[in-house]
Formats: sequence, structure tokens, C-alpha cells
Amino acid sequence: MSYIDWIVLIVTLALIVVYGLIKSRTSKNLDGYFLSNREMPWYIVLFSIMGTQASAITFLSAPGQAYTDGMRFVQYYFGLPLAMIVLCVTFVPIFHKKKLYTAYEFLEKRFDLKTRTLTSFLFLLQRGLSTGISIYAPAIILSSLLGWNIYWTNIVMGGVLIIYTVTGGARSVAYTQQLQLAIIFASMFIAGYLVVKYLPEGIGLFDALKVGGAMGKTNVVTTGFKGDGGFDWKDRYNLLSGIIGGFFLALSYFGTDQSQVGRYLTAKSIRESRVGLLMNGLVKVPMQFLILLLGVLVFAFYQFNSAPLFFNKTQVDKVMHSEHAGTLNEIQETYEKADEEKKNLVRSFAANGNFSLSETEKQQLTNINRQRDSLRTSFKKLVEQPGIQGDSNDANYIFLRFVMDYLPRGLVGLLIAVIFIASWGSIAAALNSLSSSTIVDIHKKFINRNMSDKDDYRLSRIYTFIWGVFCIIVAQFAYNIGNSLIEAVNILGSLFYGVILGVFLLAFYFRFVKGNAVFWSAILGEILVVGFFLLNENQIINLSFLWLNAIGALAVVGFAVLIQLLFARKLS
Repeated sequence: MSYIDWIVLIVTLALIVVYGLIKSRTSKNLDGYFLSNREMPWYIVLFSIMGTQASAITFLSAPGQAYTDGMRFVQYYFGLPLAMIVLCVTFVPIFHKKKLYTAYEFLEKRFDLKTRTLTSFLFLLQRGLSTGISIYAPAIILSSLLGWNIYWTNIVMGGVLIIYTVTGGARSVAYTQQLQLAIIFASMFIAGYLVVKYLPEGIGLFDALKVGGAMGKTNVVTTGFKGDGGFDWKDRYNLLSGIIGGFFLALSYFGTDQSQVGRYLTAKSIRESRVGLLMNGLVKVPMQFLILLLGVLVFAFYQFNSAPLFFNKTQVDKVMHSEHAGTLNEIQETYEKADEEKKNLVRSFAANGNFSLSETEKQQLTNINRQRDSLRTSFKKLVEQPGIQGDSNDANYIFLRFVMDYLPRGLVGLLIAVIFIASWGSIAAALNSLSSSTIVDIHKKFINRNMSDKDDYRLSRIYTFIWGVFCIIVAQFAYNIGNSLIEAVNILGSLFYGVILGVFLLAFYFRFVKGNAVFWSAILGEILVVGFFLLNENQIINLSFLWLNAIGALAVVGFAVLIQLLFARKLS
């Protein structure tokens, strides 16, 4: 990066930190540190909910997801608006009226301590692991910019986040997310504008979308049904899995994950929480659509321009300085020829004004891209060789590489700052929620029940620090997971969210079911979900991860009702 970019980056990040510290002044107790004294208006709640959900993974990985797999990932969010309605009707009033610090307190009041502790433990496990992956995302940037080893960049990034979160608390998180989102949306809009501007003369936005559409990248809605009429359960993103599986996932994430529950518990009234959640349901789908659309535009840009053999330049340099350099040169030479052929073909279509490609023309372009993909696969095998063993998945680097190679000075620094501050907002909220659940659901129940406000505040900051260290450790093992980081986080969440949701559904809607039945059903449900996941990974069954959320929730409810009816006397 240039000096101007570094100045823009540092000034933008410093602005966020200073603003957060100014806004972090609050009472030094649990209410102040975790819930901002329950005085936030709905629009701050909305920004905080969106800022927590929209991490660096969203802005770094989602365009790469669209580049490689098209826009069908947006269907993952189709169940979210319906989930927001259910939350506003059922979850929000109960959580507010009982003046809870964490969602899991309600489970002890409704069932018993062991059910509360089990559910809190499942949350802590999945959120701790997911936050580690979220730390890895901005560490990728530092690694690419400075040429540092990814392990050191994880430590640096995680350390900065620990200081940021321990110092500020929930109030700082909520107010800085407001400023963060404003900078993020403005920067992403500018990036999209420049992608279109850099297309060849005479090629506009709709032409770029036609190119992406011809290559199957504008697949916003897919049914999941195969040519023979059967449903493809392995298909990860389609209309049914998005509405049904996405509904269960969103209901669990926003209704039972403390990182989100803690955001709307900061609201000053039930109404403010409801408005914030409902607005999130309205805004999130179009926001994600536009971010994925940016990935399609980047894909179209690289059809007219030379695309890198591998978008992670650090890994290319590693191979170039290894014993495999000769093989890399051969692959690179063949790839550049195929890439030049691809550019000429697409530019000829543009010259003819022909973007409604015939089947023959589509097949030509498809064949060339298959050859390029095959060469990229050959390179990835070199990355995995002993002595190199780097990250062979470059989907997370696609948008970053475009930014670094093509955006003007100053704007590069701003876009990098965007990815940093997005990570700060979501990870800070996650660490805050991990700390709150640990101290409220674990420490004050099993270690020390009688603590002063001063002790609560001090221990809250200590637990925030401890969880930060844990997440840095997880980040060290986060490479080579899933097709993209955004997909990896959602797969991990799906292993736990359905089971946790099932426990809460029993608490709200099945009054006759008691604690013992719920506790054992949660254990059985988690075993079942992990079993389905392992069978799927070993290709014994074919099932999209989104369905795990519905399976987990329904299994817990079914098991609990059955156990309660069969063993009512023994469980009483």
C-alpha cells in the first residue's frame, strides 16, 4: 500500500477507537458493561444487530462466494424476516419483562439449572469457535499487506480486538457499530461503482450482469429440484433450504445466541427492541444481495481482464521460492494462454453487442473457464505440498486482491479499514457475549454467588480477555476450512443452533415438558446432529448443512415430548 493508504487506514481506525472510548462511559456494573444500562433507542439496536452479524467475513468472503458459486447464497437469508416476526411476538417480551442478562437465565426459571448450564455451554463452545474464525478473516489482510506469517497476524489482530473490547463494553460496541456501518456501506458502494467504471469502454452495469448471468453467477433463486424431478438434499443453497433451514437458523441465532440477544436487551423498551429486529429483517436480505452482486461484478471484470492464477499472492510467492517453481511456471504459462483466449472471446461478444449468448458461445466460454479452473486446481496441489502447506482456498482473497490491484490510492486504505472495523464490531460483540454468559451463567452460579458490582465489573473484563485469547488460539487452526469463511462459520453454527433453539421452543410452547426431559433431549439431539454431519462429510448421506438447524430443533422437541410422556413419573 502507498503512504496515503496507510494514513487513511490509521486515521479511520483511530477515529473508530476514539469515538468508541468517548461513548463507553457507563456505570461500572453488569448492567452498564453488558447492557448499556438498557437505554438504547431502536436505531442503535438495529445498527448493533447488523454490525454484530456483518463481520469482516461478510465483506471479505461474500464477494468471493458469489465469484465462485454465484448469488444463490442470498437464499440463506430468505427465512430471516419470518424469524424476526416470531422473535418479536414471543422471545422479546419475555426476555425484557424478566430483566435478563443472558437468554439462558430464562431456562433455569422455566426448567432447571442443569438445562440452563448445558445450553449456555453449547453457546459458549460454538460462539468461541466461530469468533476464532472471525479473527482469522482480518488477519488474512495483515498477512497479505505485510507479508507476515498468518500465525503472527492472528495474534496481532486478536490482541488489538481484546484491548478494544475489554476497554469499551457493550455501550462502546453499540455506538461504534453505528459509525462503522455508515463507513462500510459508503465504501462498498464506491467499490461497486469503480468495478463498473473499470470495465471496457461501452460496457455498463447491465452488460456485466449479462456476462455473469451467462456463466451462471446470477442464480439468485434456485429450486433445488433436479432434472428427474427429485430434490437435491445436498444442494446447500436453494429456496426450500433457505426458507425452512434459514428460518430455524435465524430464529436460533437472533433468539438464543447471546451475541445477538445481548444487542436487543440493551433497548430501553420492548417496542424499541421489536422495531430494531423488524428493521433488520427488512434490510438484511437486500444488503446481502448487493454484497453478493459486487462479487458478480468482480467476476465480470475478470472476464474482460487478466485474472490471477491464484488470488492469494503470498502463497504464489511461497511456491515460486520452492522446489516447485518450475512446475508453477509451466502452469502459469498455460493459464495465461487460456486467460488470454477467454478475454478475447468475451471482448468479441462485447464488440458485437451480443450478450445474449447462444448455447455454442456459452459452451466455448464454459470450456475455457473449466480449463482455467483445472490449472488453478493443479496449483492448489502445489500449495498443499510439504514445506509449503499453506491455505489452498483463495475464495477469501478474491475481493481483497481486486482492491489491492485496481483501486486508487487512498481508497485502498479505506476499503482495508472497512474490513478491519467490520471485524471489530462483530468480534467485540461476540467477546462481550461470551464474557456475559460465562460470568452470569457459570461463575455466579458455580464459583461465587455473592459478588459486589465492582467484582462483577472486574471479572467481566478478565473473562473478556480470557475468551479473546481462546479465540486467537482457534484462529491459528482456521485455514483450509470450507469453500469460504462465511460458509465455514455458518456450518459450525448449524451444528449447535438447532439444538439450542429446540430447548427454547420447548420452554415457550410446551409447558407440560419438564427440565429432565429437556436436558436429555438436548444431549440426544446434539448427538443426532453431529451424527448427520459426520455421515454427510463422509458422503454416506447427501444433506445441506442448513437442514441441520431444522433437524436439531425438531429432534429436541420430539425427544423431549416423547421422554416426558413415557417417563413422566420417573422424571418428576
